[in-house]
Formats: sequence, structure tokens, C-alpha cells
Amino acid sequence: MTRYVALLRGIAPTLPHNSNAELRAVHEGLGLEGVGSVLASGNIVFETDETDVPELERRIQEALVAELGIVGGTIIRSLDELRGLLERDPFDGLTHGRGTYLVATFLKDGVTPGEVPDDPDPLVRVVGFDEEARAYLAVIDNGDPGRTPDFMRWLDRTHGKDITTRTWLTVQRIVRKLESL
Repeated sequence: MTRYVALLRGIAPTLPHNSNAELRAVHEGLGLEGVGSVLASGNIVFETDETDVPELERRIQEALVAELGIVGGTIIRSLDELRGLLERDPFDGLTHGRGTYLVATFLKDGVTPGEVPDDPDPLVRVVGFDEEARAYLAVIDNGDPGRTPDFMRWLDRTHGKDITTRTWLTVQRIVRKLESL
């Protein structure tokens, strides 16, 4: 059995049909095992013998639309992919904090990363793109919480709904949860 996380785009616990219980029920209804959730922002962990990740993403997304009306997008990563990302320590010992966010933006399988602009935003330092985890890594100065950095806009314009972003702390929590399945 492989352990995976479904990273769901556009989930907020205040929206209708976005509760962890409802999200877990959709995954359980697909026959996935060990289903659990991490935080209340669309991180559903599970185990399965299925290995065709794009097909699994498609099945989960279709079920989310049919059962809950959620159209945001589904991106799946395995425990091994996320653990490898953590072990590579792309942030070189930096700490995620109130004023500085460390983030990973995951791309859907088959999506080609775009060429990062030379100077995407003074509030963002792009660390790079991790090929194995298929994720952009960036350090965001969160000193102005009302402002969306241009880098995030660039990601949306370049990749549309084929991306989803998680903080480094959330990635660490997901890995811990997957390891405990």
C-alpha cells in the first residue's frame, strides 16, 4: 500500500461542504483506506494499492464535484515524495514564522513548470523548483498581509488551477500524519 495526501485547492472550513468530515467521507466512499485529515484546509491522507496518480486525482476530483460541489482541484503526492522534499531541506535551515512564510506550491502531474521571472516580487525570494516533488519553493515576506505577492499571481496566471500552495509547516504536519498511518 502506498500512502498519499490529496492536496485540495480552494478548501475553507467556512464554505459549505468543506468540513473535514465531509471531505474524508468522499475519500472513504472511493474505497481508500486509513483516511484522515490534516488541519482544516483540504489535506486528506490515505492509503491505497492504486499507483496511477493522475487517474486517482481525476476520480477524487470527480467525486468531490458530484458529492460536494467542490471544483477547486486535486493534487496528490506520496509520502516518499514529501519526505524526500523535507530531507532535501530546500530552505537551508530557515524558519517559518509570522513575518516570513516558507511555502511550497505543488503542480499537478504532467504540468511543466514555467520559467520563473528574474525578479518576481520584492516580497518573494524564489528558492527554486524541486523536480521530484514537482513544487516551487519560496520565502514570502508576510509583513504586509493585505498584499498578495506578484509571484503568487504569476503562479496562478501560468498554471491556473493546476497548482496548490502549502506552508512548510503544513507539509511537515502532513508527513507526520502519513507516517502515523
